[in-house]
Amino acid sequence: VLCVLVESLIRAAKMVRMSVLADALKTLNNAEKAGKRQVLIRPCSKVIVKYLQVMQKHGYIGEFEIIDDHRGGKVVVELIGRINKCGVISPRFDLTLGAIEQWTSNLLPSRQFGYVVMTTSLGIMDHEEARRKSTGGKILGFFY
Repeated sequence: VLCVLVESLIRAAKMVRMSVLADALKTLNNAEKAGKRQVLIRPCSKVIVKYLQVMQKHGYIGEFEIIDDHRGGKVVVELIGRINKCGVISPRFDLTLGAIEQWTSNLLPSRQFGYVVMTTSLGIMDHEEARRKSTGGKILGFFY
């Protein structure tokens, strides 16, 4: 009787998705490592789309297409083989204008390439754009 109860509890326990952005970036990373040409990311969110737009602006990914299926949504991303690593920083720490330099040196391999993505009151942008607009915000993640 106890075995049946334990088995039903195990079957009932489902994995919950903690961070949609973290899952998306992990999927992107794994597909890039496997040498895929395109990858399907699901579910989709506005934050993921803005993050992908930042990556696209800097030439790390090709075109991407948003598929609205009236559920979570999906995104198909064309990979061009430029991503070495992308990740999310959780929790979303506050990033003052002065602290941006410290975070970039901790996260990125070099000053020449790579970007820290942050969400500000002016929208989601990379650290260089935030410095130009002289605004701070919260850190979302990085890619290089």
